[in-house]
Amino acid sequence: MTATDHAHELVSTAALAASDKLAQHIIAFDVSEQLAITDAFLLASAPNDRQVRAIVDEIEKKLRELDAKPIRREGHREGRWVLLDYGEIVVHVQHEEERQFYALERLWRDCPLMTLPAEVTEGPSGDPVEPAVDDDE
Repeated sequence: MTATDHAHELVSTAALAASDKLAQHIIAFDVSEQLAITDAFLLASAPNDRQVRAIVDEIEKKLRELDAKPIRREGHREGRWVLLDYGEIVVHVQHEEERQFYALERLWRDCPLMTLPAEVTEGPSGDPVEPAVDDDE
């Protein structure tokens, strides 16, 4: 089983919204084979709490336009690690320090990466941006 088309649409929309607010290291995993409770994880990070909250607000706004509302929302007040659970997808927006410490990419590295829109995966120069996946451990 793989992530549904609707999950892909939500992930793409959320990734674009995060990118619009200058999120860093945006990556998505298809976790549908490993988890029965969701199809995909989207990970993004920012260098400060304020930007984390701005990214989250933009993601919620863009997904609301698709009539998607989070089932659960955690961590917004602190702005260090915000989790948005939309059922089909779970979005993690983390402060860069939390991202490095918890290394969710390492936990889910056996799951297939999802293709994100070119606007998300290319830097300002048009060069590809490498996702922050650590294969060493």
